[in-house]
Amino acid sequence: MTTTPDIRLKPGESPRLTAGSWRLAPADSFVSFTARLPWRRVRGQLPLTGQVLIADPVECSRALLTARTSAVRTGSAVLDRALAGPAFLDARAYPDISFHSDLLTWVPSGWRAIGRLRVKDREHELACEFGVHYGHPGLGDVPRPLVTCRWVIDSAWVASQRIPALDRRIEMTCSFRLDRDM
Repeated sequence: MTTTPDIRLKPGESPRLTAGSWRLAPADSFVSFTARLPWRRVRGQLPLTGQVLIADPVECSRALLTARTSAVRTGSAVLDRALAGPAFLDARAYPDISFHSDLLTWVPSGWRAIGRLRVKDREHELACEFGVHYGHPGLGDVPRPLVTCRWVIDSAWVASQRIPALDRRIEMTCSFRLDRDM
């Protein structure tokens, strides 16, 4: 089982993961984003990969999440090419965006991580809160944790120049399923 068996959750509390090595399930892991432009709100996704090591004590835990910039998807091929192009993500020069955390703590509302978000070879300090949820397993399946986290980044981290029409705040949500590393 993936949760601590003797834990009793209070309303609003998030389950804990047991110590061990976890990997992101690629089919169920992505970063979604929302950016506001004057004429509309743009929503998109990037695939997410990575690993999480839950240690004992939990403060020694680590997480590494990586999103592939060339795989940005908004539902518009033209917009996808523009976002992956040199004015924004510049996917050829910077193939990924990563979040690396060396400090995880468990609080009653979930997991908190402090780390570095690396965008275009520049690191930015970032704090985020992770929520851990368990769905109902299929017949004979072990429940797999679903982890979600949210943060807001500055559009200047992504765009190569200030674009007045682009809102400074880009809201991002990571959603990923964890599988035990064997």
